[in-house]
Amino acid sequence: MSAAKSQTPMESKLEALQCHFTWGINLSRATLFRFTDKLEDIVADEGNSWLGHIYNLQGFIHYKLGLTEDAQSFFSRAAEGFHQMRKAASDEGPWLMVNYGNQAWLHHHLGQEAESQAYLSKVDALMNKYPSPSQEELHPEIYAEKAWTLMKFSRYTKALVVDYFERAIRMQPDMVEWGTSHTLALLHGFSDGNTGSHTDILEKIRKAKEQHPENLYLAVQYLNQLAKKGENIKHEARELAIKVLRNPVSSYSGMKALLMVFMKYISANEAIDLAEEALKQHPDERYLKRCVALCYKWRIIYFRDSQSSDKSMIDRAIILHKEVISLYPHSSLVKKIDLANIYAKSKDGLEQAERMYQELLESDLEPADRQMLYNHYAKYLNFDQHDGKGSIKYHMKAAEIPQQSFFRSNSIRVLERIKDRNRTFLCGDIEEFLAQQQKLSSTII
Repeated sequence: MSAAKSQTPMESKLEALQCHFTWGINLSRATLFRFTDKLEDIVADEGNSWLGHIYNLQGFIHYKLGLTEDAQSFFSRAAEGFHQMRKAASDEGPWLMVNYGNQAWLHHHLGQEAESQAYLSKVDALMNKYPSPSQEELHPEIYAEKAWTLMKFSRYTKALVVDYFERAIRMQPDMVEWGTSHTLALLHGFSDGNTGSHTDILEKIRKAKEQHPENLYLAVQYLNQLAKKGENIKHEARELAIKVLRNPVSSYSGMKALLMVFMKYISANEAIDLAEEALKQHPDERYLKRCVALCYKWRIIYFRDSQSSDKSMIDRAIILHKEVISLYPHSSLVKKIDLANIYAKSKDGLEQAERMYQELLESDLEPADRQMLYNHYAKYLNFDQHDGKGSIKYHMKAAEIPQQSFFRSNSIRVLERIKDRNRTFLCGDIEEFLAQQQKLSSTII
């Protein structure tokens, strides 16, 4: 008997729901934990227009981590968040279809079938009361939430995200935040080289900015695109910085993106000053401590000059990174790698950097994290230890892990450049290795 035929009527109804439990979100445990940190930084701003969607996703992630009481709490907060942001006269509306579906699934997994059935009935009632404007398509609220959710996970779903937002907007064009997120999805797709021209993207961002002037993250992205065209954006960026500093602290405030604009197009030192000023205003906000730490990392590692080895700057960077590691227990791997690389740039820090890397190499990591670590260690060996042979070895180890990612692609590109320059006796080995990886690439997800 097939799995479909062996399902109970309730299980068939649950499978037919549109919610996080049926959207194929399969993430490793380490990735789920990192998302708890990421989502917590977003909801620092209780006025966020995606508040209900954020809590829904947090509920699902906590369920996947086995934290069912927390999951139930977040699903309840999601319903409250939707009511708060929609400012609806009624406690119920079509925006709750996904939330009720999530709750039906959660109660089912907890063996609470009566409660699960009650939420299935609520979904049916909402679908009857608020049918989709198009019989062939899902309700726009579902498309919007599905798009926003998938937007958080994988660069390979961006075309789907854009399509879902476009369907939602076509049926319900008055939702400004959907249009804004649609534009950002297009921008991210453009950055990956997938769609559109720079002029088209710039015009779409300009229009979205006019429609949603209070969205400072969008304003930062507009300045970033202007700067890429070669325009001088210093005055506008400094004015925008004043507004961002007044914004509630959140990863959606535009602060991190603005700091990157300052770093690339204005001044690395001004970026640090801006981040430090924000932290001075909100000294207990962990997200701002993370932003300041990032600025010091960028300054020391990527924007090096004679001042980059200044002991006070490196000491400040080390203190911040240690603090951020303790504040982000589920996202500490990247910060530990960053800290090792900062130590490597200090006058007497190579020994400490190597010790940190060896501890990480000996730790129990999932394949994707190990791939990232190998890629970073390979670069550290090349640029800081001047060990070309060891660097090639670890770029190969990164590429060997059968998981498509930026780090695998980057290691392969580095190996290709080494082979093309033909300056090492390992070129034959590299060529053979790359040929093997080319055969395997089509089978890697």
